[in-house]
Amino acid sequence: MLSRDARHLALRQVGNDGQQRIAAGTVLLIGAGGIGCAAAQYLASSGIGHLKIADFDTVDETNLGRQVLYTPDDVDERKAEVAAKRLAALNPDIEITPITQRLQDASLVDAIASSDLVLDGCDNFVTRFQVNDACVETGRRLISGSAVRLEGQLAVFGPDYTTTPCYRCLYAEADESIDSCAGNGVLSPVPGVIGTMMAVEALKFFADIESDISTLHLYDAAAFEFHSLKIQKREECPSCATISTP
Repeated sequence: MLSRDARHLALRQVGNDGQQRIAAGTVLLIGAGGIGCAAAQYLASSGIGHLKIADFDTVDETNLGRQVLYTPDDVDERKAEVAAKRLAALNPDIEITPITQRLQDASLVDAIASSDLVLDGCDNFVTRFQVNDACVETGRRLISGSAVRLEGQLAVFGPDYTTTPCYRCLYAEADESIDSCAGNGVLSPVPGVIGTMMAVEALKFFADIESDISTLHLYDAAAFEFHSLKIQKREECPSCATISTP
């Protein structure tokens, strides 16, 4: 695989050791929508060892404008299974596991505990809170991304939640003022931008390149601007306040 990995091997920040860690890494991707499609493509093409794709939804025609792994022939098919097939064609040398059942409670904790890293690109607070809580419980790094209209958000959390905040330090409760792309629309490439940046953060994690954790990065596509806000740890956080060991 020298030809595929050549540009990574040439990077002093990655090199052979970093690429070997990427090839040995396991990532759990929550959500195979617009964000997940972009992140999955770059993780697969970069040679991540094992990519687990969790999404129990099916492809809808309204997905096709931004969820670039799917075609009109895939409508009504399981997203995770279609994505796994396309990514296997992109890189047949990695392991890809589609998860088509809803992960929750013990099954979610088990899926996260058996992964090195979690990427969450889902579109609802209930799932985001469950994923966050399981990452805190298992001591796993969480990369969270979202997109709506011409705006995107990205933040990296953990894996040591004893001194650093978690996602629920940012949103202690569901914020109903945050709109979904279903009701408010989204410019098709914006989820792809966020998903691509999430893949960058994932590869940095395995290559041991320092990330700016506990910071909310805001992307404004209309103004072509980025803004960053430091996230503070909440003493009363319902998820990480009582964590004593990573």
